[in-house]
Amino acid sequence: MDFLGSDGSEAGSVHRAGAINSPIGCASCHTAEAHALDAVTFPAGITVDGLGMEATCNVCHGGRQSGDAVVNRVADMDADTVSADLSFINIHYGPAAAVTLGADVRPGLQYDGRSYAGRFMHVPGAATCSDCHSPHSTQLSQAVVEGCVACHQGGAEDLRDIRTQHRDFAGTGDRSGGIHAEIVALEAKLFEAIRLYAAEVAGTPIAYGAGFPYFFVDQDGSGAATGDALSRDNRYQAFTPRLLKAAYNYQVSRKSPGGYVHNPRYMLQILHDSLVDLAEAVEIDVSGVSRP
Repeated sequence: MDFLGSDGSEAGSVHRAGAINSPIGCASCHTAEAHALDAVTFPAGITVDGLGMEATCNVCHGGRQSGDAVVNRVADMDADTVSADLSFINIHYGPAAAVTLGADVRPGLQYDGRSYAGRFMHVPGAATCSDCHSPHSTQLSQAVVEGCVACHQGGAEDLRDIRTQHRDFAGTGDRSGGIHAEIVALEAKLFEAIRLYAAEVAGTPIAYGAGFPYFFVDQDGSGAATGDALSRDNRYQAFTPRLLKAAYNYQVSRKSPGGYVHNPRYMLQILHDSLVDLAEAVEIDVSGVSRP
């Protein structure tokens, strides 16, 4: 309400800290200010207007960082030199609105010389947040799922089984699953490349954990940080610019579990490009991967 100016303060900025664990309530969306909101400025500094009632969704689900922040942070640095000045940049969880808009707002790290998918335009009736999600629970109704499967035929019993592009994007040789399976497989391949690069180039093994700051020193060679390894003192501090870029895009994918619906092309593009970029510094077989 502070950000929207519903409390009488200036709209567009937060003037006081909110209470921890204070989720949004009815008044967060059902105020005159929220109803009037039609444009949102995303972390890259890009303002998107004409959003209508989707605008309130975009305020919270636009992420807290953009790929631009990473680009600016590593500017003029040697790609493969560890810098104590670099630390992980986190997009934040739930950036579904930004991912849906794709290159229009640049939530992912976009590599020079590459083109990226903009807003994923779907069919009328499944084009806005509330067309698919309950605005109160955010859940999908069975009617929505059945509507998707009615058009996306071919035996799809689950949204994750749907795909309209049939290339082997992840290079696994298996195209039997939906586009969700391609994204998950490419994400896993990127993480293995991140681990290899961290060990061979950065000189410090890396692991991923469930909590902030997400990337930690790998203490047991598993690639997974758990228990005491999730300590801030164990946070990963051997980033190179190339590694930071890949880690950022990996996190965009991890924090976008609905990316396969919201913007599958964009998700595949940023994962693919991060993998190919790492392959310039370490020996990774990318001959089988394909870019949409």
